[in-house]
Amino acid sequence: MALAHPPQARAWRAFVGTVLLAMAGLSVAYLGLAVLVDPYDTGRSTLLSRGAVRPQGPRTASALRGRDPAYAGAVIGNSHIQLIEPAALTRLTGIPFVQLSVPATGPSEQFAILNWYLKHHARPEVIVLSADAFWCSDDPSFPSEHGFPYWLLGDWPAYLKGLLRFTAAQETINRLGWLLNPRRKQAASDGWWDYESNYLSQGFGRDPAKRAALERPVGPEPEPHHGGPFPVGDRLRAELARVPAETAVVLVFPPVYARAEPPAESPRAAAEAACRAEVRSALAVHPLSTVIEGRDRRPQADNPDLFFDQTHYRLPLARSLTDEIGAAIVRMRTHASE
Repeated sequence: MALAHPPQARAWRAFVGTVLLAMAGLSVAYLGLAVLVDPYDTGRSTLLSRGAVRPQGPRTASALRGRDPAYAGAVIGNSHIQLIEPAALTRLTGIPFVQLSVPATGPSEQFAILNWYLKHHARPEVIVLSADAFWCSDDPSFPSEHGFPYWLLGDWPAYLKGLLRFTAAQETINRLGWLLNPRRKQAASDGWWDYESNYLSQGFGRDPAKRAALERPVGPEPEPHHGGPFPVGDRLRAELARVPAETAVVLVFPPVYARAEPPAESPRAAAEAACRAEVRSALAVHPLSTVIEGRDRRPQADNPDLFFDQTHYRLPLARSLTDEIGAAIVRMRTHASE
């Protein structure tokens, strides 16, 4: 004959069941609130959208900036093209630009941002992409040491799963507080961030150790996993297939300091040239495209006052590069209309 469960055991099971139901109810309630608040303003819920960017890092701000219909042109990359001022490109071309670059990202993150932008801009006028050394990995997954919120730019299941994290809950509360504040601060809607002061405050341009690092030449051998083959070519072709034929695409190989250029005819020089050739070949499938070549020992690359470190250039060089990009856009669009 089976023994009856002791009252304590029944009470314990009832307590556990109640706790689990309460947790499930709280999770559902929180998820409903988070979807309504839309902490990073992805547009999945527009009830509380104010069309303004809450101060935050570019990793999450790209969700709002990338869907803003005001911008028919976009700059996508990392800190190696982040000093390209969108308003300056707008003045040069007449096209409203948004800066969607995110520091410490590579092709995977940048193509995710590109796809998000294209999802919300069926026929953009111009896309500017930056192809730096991170594009030259031999790993088709293009791994990154830094996290990236792919879920923000993903489909609904990924978004809902992403909201079930502590940082998203914090930002839900933060956004509610920001919305309720009549004097709420706003970040630049076009994504412009001049990081010169940040670098200067860290001693770049003054610290002897940093100046010594700037002048240290690179070796003749390729960086590990950067000797080829270069899967970015196939990936870029696939991404460009989503870009309308009438959208101009400008691909920039960002400048580096002269000491970052490998010795001529070295294995590293050959590998870097082969990577850029693969990117050029992939870009050629798009009918309205051009390349801005910032490498190959351009004259400005010998001036140490134009660089913070070997791959981050300063505003004067950024402005010169902006002029080149703007002129290329005007030239392409003029030829396309003839």
